[in-house]
This record gives sequence, C-alpha cells and structure tokens, in this order.
Amino acid sequence: MYRILIADDEPDIIQLIKRYAEREGYDVTSVEDGSQAVELCRNNDYDVIVMDIMMPDMDGFTACKKIREFKDIPVLMLSARGTEYDKLFGFEVGIDDYVTKPFSPKELMARIKVIINRHSVSKPREINRIKAKGIEIDTLGHNVYIDGVKTELTAKEYGILVHFIENKGIVLSRDKILNAVWGYEYFGDDRTVDWQIKLLRNKLGKYRDAIHTIRGVGYKFEDQT
Repeated sequence: MYRILIADDEPDIIQLIKRYAEREGYDVTSVEDGSQAVELCRNNDYDVIVMDIMMPDMDGFTACKKIREFKDIPVLMLSARGTEYDKLFGFEVGIDDYVTKPFSPKELMARIKVIINRHSVSKPREINRIKAKGIEIDTLGHNVYIDGVKTELTAKEYGILVHFIENKGIVLSRDKILNAVWGYEYFGDDRTVDWQIKLLRNKLGKYRDAIHTIRGVGYKFEDQT
C-alpha cells in the first residue's frame, strides 16, 4: 500500500484529498504545518507528499527544502497562488508537480498516481557514466560534475540533462521532454519545461549554451566545440 503525507492548514482540503486518496487505496497521514511534516519524514517513509505552500510555523517551500536534506520523497505542491515566480521557485527547490487551488480531486489523484509510478520504477542502465563537453553524469549515483566539480541538480533538472545528452543533436519538442521526464500522463502545460530548462542552464555555467532553443519547436543539445 502506497503512503501519502498531506500537509495543509485547511481541514476541508485535508478531508477532501484524504477521502479521494483512501478510495484509491492509499494509506493517508495528515498534518497542518510544515514543521510537523519535516519531523514525520525523519522517522517515516512516504511515497509522495502533498504540500500546501502557505502554512503556519513553516511554509511548504521551507519544509520541502528541509526534507530534501535527508530524504528523496516526491512532493506535489498545492497553492492558492499560481504566479510564475511561485512555480519557478517550487521547481528550484525540487518539487515534482504544482497544482493551483481550487483543483479537481480526480485530476489530483491522477497526478499523484503518475508521480508514484515514476518514482517506483527503476530504470537500469548499461553504463554508469555519460559525458558531453565538460559535463559528466554518474547515472548510478545520480551525480553531475561540471569540469570535475559536483553540481547539485533537482530530480527534474537531472532528468532533463540526461535526456538531452542521450539525444545529442536531436531536436526535442516540449511534449517529448514532458513525456520522457514527467511521464505520459502528466497534466501540466509545456511552459513547465521552459522553467526547468531556465534553471538548468543557470547551473551549467559556461556550458549553458549547449542547450539551444529551436524557436517554435523545442530544444536541442549540442556538445560540439
């Protein structure tokens, strides 16, 4: 049985999500602030966290960052705010998906299912090192090195970079990137890809220009000097 942790300070929201999640057969735990979510995650394992941004004591962004320090649990962020800044910041701290309130409970369950399926499937690789320019990826350890220096990437940034390097020289549409990194049942819009690539470019430093924007189509990774 998959385990879900809900962190939200609105009891009605908690009950709504809990009702639909339990119908799907999930084991649900709920808390009303971010600090409680952090403490529960220290001592328990969950398959996904549904986290509100605005909560007393500790907000969702801070809680997500603290949890990321000791566990890799996927996070679906809830918010009454749908600004580009909030979404960008959420992806920067490592969330897996972002849903704006009010939301469809059925769509939320579908998103949760996609996240759980994606994280529960292990994809073995025949090689454990891939390289392009001064970028080297240890696929077994999920570590990325830029000119020999380890660089911290979020799960989405890592997935996009691996997908780019494995498809060097090929133009990839936003839909193809979404399907490869988020999964075929992802319900978000393709601007999510643009946000993540903007963050990834910033972390690639002098190699940021290896990711080319193909206007009206998508992106292409080139490692030619």
